Amino acid sequence: MIMQSIGIWKLLKIGKTRTIKIPYKFEVEKKKIPRELDKRVKLTEQDRKEIKENYGKISQRKLAKMYDVSRRLIIFIGCPEKHKRNLEQRKITGGSKQYYIKEKNTQSMKKHRNYKKKLNKQNKLIWGTNDE
Repeated sequence: MIMQSIGIWKLLKIGKTRTIKIPYKFEVEKKKIPRELDKRVKLTEQDRKEIKENYGKISQRKLAKMYDVSRRLIIFIGCPEKHKRNLEQRKITGGSKQYYIKEKNTQSMKKHRNYKKKLNKQNKLIWGTNDE
């Protein structure tokens, strides 16, 4: 029996022809990265509230520079109806598949899963569901 780790799966080779995929424990148990440790999140909830309060008072470009995000994100936070309309338009034109590059996505997912694996070893993951 040979055990090999690839991405989120561990390959368990039994004999010469049979291979079983075994997911990492944190993938099965639905543990989540706390928001403050999640590298995919650019703004905290407090930042979002401040942007909503200042939207219209301070220019979009200045807000974007203050929070080190794109002007488009500022617009979507300030005007949720524009964000909703944008999502509907994207569905019509093919959604995120239009910008999907398989190799780049594979590398990003591998990097994220390794980070999540590291947090799991440090007991920093929290229990949750995908709905939260």
